[in-house]
Amino acid sequence: MAVRAENLVTLGATEVQVSRVGVGTNSWGARGERDPGKAATFRELLDAGITFFDTAEIYTAGASERTVGECMRASGRVPTILTKFFPFPWRLGKERMASALKRSLARLQVQGVDVYLLHFPLPPVSLETWMDGLADMVQAGLTRAVGVSNCGAGQVRRAHAALKARGVPLACNEVQFSLLRPAAERDGLLNVCRDLGVTIIAYRPLAQGMLTGKYSPRTPPTGVRAALYGKQTLRRIQPLVAALRVVGERHGKTPGQVALNWVICKGAIPIPGAKDPRQAAENAGALGWRLGSAEVDELDAASPAEQGPT
Repeated sequence: MAVRAENLVTLGATEVQVSRVGVGTNSWGARGERDPGKAATFRELLDAGITFFDTAEIYTAGASERTVGECMRASGRVPTILTKFFPFPWRLGKERMASALKRSLARLQVQGVDVYLLHFPLPPVSLETWMDGLADMVQAGLTRAVGVSNCGAGQVRRAHAALKARGVPLACNEVQFSLLRPAAERDGLLNVCRDLGVTIIAYRPLAQGMLTGKYSPRTPPTGVRAALYGKQTLRRIQPLVAALRVVGERHGKTPGQVALNWVICKGAIPIPGAKDPRQAAENAGALGWRLGSAEVDELDAASPAEQGPT
């Protein structure tokens, strides 16, 4: 499970190192609590150098954490684990965070996690109160580092200040970020996080598969994605997919691998999903090489203005 040094990155000002590409497990456990089909995917990810697993208590109603925990128990291999606390409106005190994390640890079958995040900065409890709770979790030894998710620039500044007052660094901010959803860069969030020493973790870095080249107006997605990505949207993104293909041909890479490497070049950590070993190996193809600065600019220029669900 050793990962080459160049494929590791440190989260913020912490001592937690993660692989430059992680894996989002929001659908793990959907076929049952243990989701036995994920065991081979888990092994392939680790063997390929993807050792950073992102989960949450609300993913598949806790089954994601249980599935990751079962994979670790069965294999005897423990990757870097990030999980999240959801601020339900009835959770009115920071003590609720401790009990929620302990339940997550039980599902994961571990004594502590590497990173624990506030999933959304939702009312009625203030962001500062939850940051105080996260600092408590560090001091209790239940997590090595803490962060936030879905926070804008102003919220990141508040979270950073609140944790700093407790002597705890804000490790990361997990947000949606891709060539189809570049707002985190265009609205200045990336710069704010960079200035504060906060690492961006990018979920949906492949825009739910739209950047892989798999879908087009003639071959649209099915299910929920069909409603999110209609033919008009698919037509609009085809020039970008074509640009990803052209750039990929220069490196012997697929459009999806190029899209993930673009995220890496922006200083963020992409966490695409992996439903099977084939997707795990495909995602790992984004490691070990780098787009040139001119190619990043080329893809930036091809990225369409944000509309709708993309």
